[in-house]
Amino acid sequence: MVQFNWDDNRVFLALAREGTLSGAAAQLKSGVATVSRRIERMEDALGVPLFLRHQSGYSLTDQGEALLPRAEAVELAVKDMHRQASDHVGIRGQVRLASVESLVAAFIVPALAPLLADNPGLDVEIAFSTTAVNMHRHDADLALRMVRPERGNLVVRQLATMGFGLYGPADGAQPSRIVTWPQSESLAVPLGWSSAFSQSGSARFAVNTLAGQIEAVRRGIGRAVLPHFLAGEGMRRLADRLPDGSVMERPIMLVTHGDLVGSQRVASVAEAVAAEIIGRRRELSGR
Repeated sequence: MVQFNWDDNRVFLALAREGTLSGAAAQLKSGVATVSRRIERMEDALGVPLFLRHQSGYSLTDQGEALLPRAEAVELAVKDMHRQASDHVGIRGQVRLASVESLVAAFIVPALAPLLADNPGLDVEIAFSTTAVNMHRHDADLALRMVRPERGNLVVRQLATMGFGLYGPADGAQPSRIVTWPQSESLAVPLGWSSAFSQSGSARFAVNTLAGQIEAVRRGIGRAVLPHFLAGEGMRRLADRLPDGSVMERPIMLVTHGDLVGSQRVASVAEAVAAEIIGRRRELSGR
């Protein structure tokens, strides 16, 4: 007995639906002789006649009619296999993104939610730190930074500007205490801003998370220099410039290791994050 060829199922269905060799050949983008030969091969493999040959075309035999629902079920099963396979084909692998704390929940997570939903094989790791990661050691594939790197095989793209202001509790007298960051060389800019608003001899409250600083202001512990977009209910803007008139703002730059620019997974995460930040520039600037 001739071995059954599963691909002949397509030919059987095309001829059953079209009713002529030429119609089936056109649907399959094949030749008439090829369609005829494959139908004969399928009949030999199954051991039954599938079609009656007429001058006007082909019609199914009783055996062909009985097999038609099974052939259509095979067709549906193959389509379903392709559909399920395509669901798992996409952007895969790990991308490590380093960020400043303020952008993680407000910008990065919303930006990546649709991308991750469409690509179940994409593994993203986000970490924030007050110190810049070493991109040359591949500690991260991407980084959102406020200080431009000075050297190395890095691609830098400025996305927006983050504006800052001095905020205090919404009600009551403003405390003299300054809420700020612990001493660190990497935090020289925000520490300098805080120091500019500090009254002589006033105490500090230092905490190394923005969430902690925001809560401290809301509870009346002190005043703090905060990003405008994070200041909300329970706070009052006291100043958006330093005492000398300087604007408090910092650039937001997306840094990519040069070796990874062509990586689809890295590029997809970079573009999703960049689009979210660029689209919300006004919110970030606080103007």
